[in-house]
This record gives sequence, structure tokens and C-alpha cells, in this order.
Amino acid sequence: MSAAELGERLAQRLSEVRGHPVRVARLERASGGASRETWFVELDTGRLVLRRDPPGLARPDGMAREAVALEAADRAGVPVPHVVDHGVDETVLGSPYVLTEHVDGETIPRRLLREDAYAAARAGLARELGRAAARIHLIPVPEGFPEHDPLEQLIADHDALGDPIPAVEVAFRWLRENRPTGLRRSLVHGDFRNGNLIVDETGLRAVLDWELVHVGDPMEDLGWLCTNAWRFGSSLPVGGFGSMDDLFDGYAEVAGTRPDPDVVHWWEVYGTARWGVICRAQAEQHLSGAHPSMELAAIGRRVCEQEHDLLTELGIPESPAEPQVESEPADLHGRPTAAELVAATREFLRDEVLTAFDGRMRFQSLVAVNVLSTVERELRFGAEQRRRHRERLAELGFADRTALAAALRAGEADAWDEDVAALLWSQVRDRLAVANPKHAKGTTRGGNGA
Repeated sequence: MSAAELGERLAQRLSEVRGHPVRVARLERASGGASRETWFVELDTGRLVLRRDPPGLARPDGMAREAVALEAADRAGVPVPHVVDHGVDETVLGSPYVLTEHVDGETIPRRLLREDAYAAARAGLARELGRAAARIHLIPVPEGFPEHDPLEQLIADHDALGDPIPAVEVAFRWLRENRPTGLRRSLVHGDFRNGNLIVDETGLRAVLDWELVHVGDPMEDLGWLCTNAWRFGSSLPVGGFGSMDDLFDGYAEVAGTRPDPDVVHWWEVYGTARWGVICRAQAEQHLSGAHPSMELAAIGRRVCEQEHDLLTELGIPESPAEPQVESEPADLHGRPTAAELVAATREFLRDEVLTAFDGRMRFQSLVAVNVLSTVERELRFGAEQRRRHRERLAELGFADRTALAAALRAGEADAWDEDVAALLWSQVRDRLAVANPKHAKGTTRGGNGA
């Protein structure tokens, strides 16, 4: 369905809802959004936001739950966009959807964390998010919302991919052995983090993206918010902008009880493992052909970031880093080498194509630049990395990475053993050197500190 046809259908639906003719003056798809589409809708009378499933990948039950949760949160005083309309009939807008009022403010984390305009908002945001989370967790649980064992479900999702991740296996074992007891049960947002917030110069304006809402332990939301992936290079543990103490103080103001730091840390480790599995699962949508997408393919290379964070959070003893050695290019094809060709294409995209676009096309061009940077680094370092990796595995008696992962799950290999730890760290560092060399520099050790 073209944007023009979607605009026509949207105008027709809004005319029905409002009881008078409505004209859609402009419709623009937002950048990002690997699992759902987001469209900005300009009307003569104001602005709306449309979220819908990608056509052909409808999840009507999930969209219906999102609408119910948004309406319940609105009634409970949680700052959320007001729901204008929602539906699961694919004949209306091509797929299930939720249509909300537009809320002014910023959502891009790096702007929120760096720009002076948001300095005052940052100072109080952790406490404000604590209050918002507590209000979510006090919402009466609606009927029919999913409830499952989150750890066992995550392990099952990981296993279904058929691509074992050793550091994630270490986390699974630690999570099982250190699981908190007596967990509470409440409504859980499921994706409560920096990036799913609208913030202006005064503070929090709205909590977005309720597609993963479910029933579970409320501390899951706090742990997810504090996961390193959502700090965007900042050393501050709560979304990159605040302390645990401020988050817990804000939560206690509304809930009447202060969160247990050890439980929140458990959920932080869980969240890091979860994001690693999600990254690999999103890449699988591309690899399987179900949803071909450069963006989804690129996300698959972010798994190693979460492996690095897990080893850091769990205190796996670090070994000295080995230097990255550039592979010798084969002389068959001459110059420019494959890496040099990729670099030239990357520079063309960065210097000429990227500057010519805005909105979603600019975002996709930036993804393409990053993908080519990854390919270039793998062409330069990959052959030598693979040789070293085979030698490291063989020295400890593992045939391949899958065998290492299986031994870690079975308890036959101990991640805190010096040799096994060195193997884990070396392979993660090599993968990061290709996928994102800057990530290790921006990672801070997790834990309970403020």
C-alpha cells in the first residue's frame, strides 16, 4: 500500500470516527521502528501519530493489547498519548493499528543526553521515570494479558534461532542460579527505556511503545531501563541520565515501597541477555526472507555488544586484549582490494547520498554507511580473527562456538575459569572490533551502585 493510499484510507476512517469530513494534509513515515511502522499524520486541525503492524506481519492481539494498555495508563495518570482510534481489521488501514494524538517533545536519546536544552529535564528525569513506572505497576491487570516465565521463554526463543551465543549461555546459567524469590505480579510495560520516551525542556511528556505490555514482575521495567544498551555511552545507569537512587526514590513516592537493588540488577542482566536474543531474532526475519530489511540485517551484528555487556555485568575475569592484525589481501584481484572498494562506497554514501536526504531515507542511508563500515573491518581483520578463533577453541577442546555454548549450558565449562574466560573475552573483543569498536569504551560495569 502506497503512502497516498494509506492517507486516503486514514482520512476516510477519521471522518467516520469524528462524524465530519477530515483531510490528511501530509503523511510521513518516521525513521527507525524495526517491528512496527510509525507515521506522522498532519491534519488541518492538528497532528496525530499512527502506529501499525507492517502489512503481511499482522499481530492483531498485540495491537489490541497495546490500545487497552494505553487507555488504562491514561486513566491512571501515566503520561501517554491519548488514543484517538484503534482496530485490528486489516481492510481499514492495511494492518492492525493504533492512532493517537501527537505529543510535542524529543525522543532521540543522544539529543536528550547531550543537548543543553534538556539539561534541566535530565536532572529530574530518573526520579520522574520512577514515579511513572510505579503508576504503571498500580494499574489493575486487564483480563487476557499474557503471563509467562520470562527466563524460560527467553531461553526457548534463543534456542529456536539455532545459533547458540556463548556469553548469553553464561547469563542463562547465572540467571537460573540467582533468580529472586517472591516476585510481585503487576502490569509491565515491557519496553520502558530511553528511546521510548517523549521529553521536552521541562521533563517527561509521554511513555511510548506499549507493544510488549504483559503481566509479570514490575522490577522487569526498572532493570530494562537500566540496561547498558539504553545508556547510549553515558556512565549514568538509569537511561544514561540519572542514578539508581533517584529512580528508586521516585518509585517509592508513588508505590510506597523502595525497589530492591539486587532484584533490579537481576532484571538488568536479564535485559542485556534479552536484547542480545532480540537482535539475533530481528536479523532472522531478514535471513529467513520473512521480512527483508537492511536495518534488521544490521541489527544482527549488535549481538556482540550485549555479549560484551554480559561478561562485564557478571564479572567474568578479563584477560589482556590482543591487538587486531590486518589480514593480508589476496593478490589475485589486485587493487583496489575488496576492503578499499567497500570503503570508497561507504564514503560516497556518507559524503554525498546521506546529505541529500532527511527523515527515513537519511536514517536508512546512515544504516547503510554503518553496514559498509562493518563489512570493511571484517575484510581487513576477519581472516586473521577466524584463524585465532579456531586455535583458541581447539586449545580448550571445543570443535566450534556451538560446542562451547553447549558446554557452558551443561555446566561442563565454567565461565569464571581463567582459560574459559579468556576464550569468551577474546571472541567477543574480536567481534566488537568488526561490528562496533567504540562499544567497549562506552560500557560501564553494571551492578547496584547509584
